[in-house]
Amino acid sequence: MKDKGIVINVAGAGLSGMSASIELAKKGLHVRLISLQVSERAQSNLAEGGINAALDNMGEDDSPLLHYEDTLKAGLYLADPDMVKGMTDAAPELVMELTKMGMPFHRQDGRIVQRAFGGQRKMRTLYAGSITGKALTQTLINETRKYEAMGLIKRYSNHKVLKPVIRDNKILGLQVRDIYTDDEFILTGPVIVCTGGMNGFFPGLTTGTTANTGSFDAALFASGVEFSNLEFIQYHPTTVSGPGKRLLVTEAARGEGGRLFCYVNQDKHYFMEEKFGDKGNLMPRDVISKTISLLGEQAYLDMTHLPAEKWDYKLSELREEIMHYLNIDIAQEPVCVSPGIHFFMGGIRVDRYHRASKKYLYAAGECACAYHGANRLGGNSLLGAVYGGRIAADTLADDITKINEVDFKAQMTPSSYKEISADEAGANEKISEILINSMRILRNEEILSDGLKSLSDICPNEKVPESELSERVLFAKAVIKSALERKESRGAHVRTDYPDMEEGFGKPSVAAIKDKDVDISFQ
Repeated sequence: MKDKGIVINVAGAGLSGMSASIELAKKGLHVRLISLQVSERAQSNLAEGGINAALDNMGEDDSPLLHYEDTLKAGLYLADPDMVKGMTDAAPELVMELTKMGMPFHRQDGRIVQRAFGGQRKMRTLYAGSITGKALTQTLINETRKYEAMGLIKRYSNHKVLKPVIRDNKILGLQVRDIYTDDEFILTGPVIVCTGGMNGFFPGLTTGTTANTGSFDAALFASGVEFSNLEFIQYHPTTVSGPGKRLLVTEAARGEGGRLFCYVNQDKHYFMEEKFGDKGNLMPRDVISKTISLLGEQAYLDMTHLPAEKWDYKLSELREEIMHYLNIDIAQEPVCVSPGIHFFMGGIRVDRYHRASKKYLYAAGECACAYHGANRLGGNSLLGAVYGGRIAADTLADDITKINEVDFKAQMTPSSYKEISADEAGANEKISEILINSMRILRNEEILSDGLKSLSDICPNEKVPESELSERVLFAKAVIKSALERKESRGAHVRTDYPDMEEGFGKPSVAAIKDKDVDISFQ
C-alpha cells in the first residue's frame, strides 16, 4: 500500500500501540511508535489474569455469542453491540494468531487451558500463570522488532507527548519532548492514541502505573476532542496496599477457588456466597466492590485451601509477589483486601471503527471508550487492547488512501507549552485529592458538587487553557461533572442519592468543550 509519504504516529507502546503498529507495518505503512517508557515498562505488563476467547477448550459449549452476551450484560448494555460482537467474534482467531507469534498460554496435555473469571458463564480466559500481560507484551515486542528491522516501525522511546497539533479541526501531528535532551519538535502525520488509562490522576489508589499521567488525555480534551463515559471507573475488589500504589490480587485467585470472607463476632462469614450463592466470588467486579464497600467490616481473601498444584503451576507469581511486598504467604494465611482503582471504562469517544471526533485522530486500548460499557469483564482488557489496536490500524489504512497529503506538508514549529512546574506540584496533588475523594465507589451530589467547586478554586475556567496544570483541572472537571450528571446507579457508577438504574440514562455520556466550559450530554 502506498503511504503518500505520510508517517503515522502511534502514541503509546503498550499492547494496543504495538498491535496497531504491527498491523500498519504489515500493510507497508511507516509508523513512529512514541512512548515515555519502553514497552517492557508499559502498563500492559501489569495485567495478570488472562485474555478472553470462546475457544471452548474446557468442553462447556462456550461460543462467541455467549461471550458477547456476557460482555454486554456486565457493561449494563452501555457498550455498542456491534463493536462488542466484532471483538468477541474475532477473539478465537486472534488468540490463535498470538500463539503462533509465541505467546506461551498455559497448556495441559498439549491443549490450551481456560479458567473461570468473574461475570462469565463459561471458562474462557486463557492465561500464562499470573503474568499474562507481561508474556503477551513480550510476544508483541518480538513481533514489533521484525518490522523495526525492516524500517517500517521507528521507536521514539523516552519521548513525552505534549499536545496534538490541530489545524482546521484536523489532527496533523504531535508536539513531543525528548526527556533526555529537552528538545521539543513536531511529528506530522495522523495519530492513533494508545496511551492507556489516566492512573496519574489517582496516585496511591490505582493498581496501574502512574507513568500513565493522563496529561495527554487532558490536552486532547482541552483541544476539543470528545470523551465518553468518564464517570465509569472500575474498582477491582481485591487489592492490597503496596509501595505508592495498590497491588492487584488477580481475579484468577478467585477463579481457582479463592473465597472472600469477613469476621462477624469472630466467626467467618463468606459474604459473597451467602448473598449470591456458590458462584458469589466470581460475580462481576462492580458487584463485589460495592458489596465490600457496604460491609462495614474488613474483607479477607482465603486461598489456604487451594491444592499445591495450583500454587505451583497457576498462581506461583502471585504468591511470590505478596510474600515479597507484604511478607505474607497467602497459601498459608488469608490476606486483607480492599477495592482499588483498576480500569477506566471511559475515554476518548470513538466510533465503531475507532475514529475519534477530530479528523485524522484514532484511539484504542484503555484510553478509548469502546467495548466495556459501565463495567469491564476481567480478561476483556487485553483482548480489547490487541483487537482495538488492529481495528484502529485497519481503519486508518483505509482512510489514508483518501487523505489529502497536502494537509501534512506545511511547515510546523512547536508552540509554547507550560508543563507543571515545581511550584505547581502542590496544586496537581490537590487535583488528585479532589478526584480520589469525589470518584469513590459510593458517590452523591454533595460530594461531587464539592469536588467541582474545589477544582474551580485551583484554576478558574476563564478561557480554554494552554498549560498542563489548567488542562488537568479542566479534564478533572469533566470526570466529576460526568458523574454528577448521571443521576442513576449503573455498573461501576453508584449514586447513593439515585440508587436505581434509570432507562433514560441507558446511553453513553459525552464530555466536550462548549462555550469554553465542560458540557455533558447523553447520546
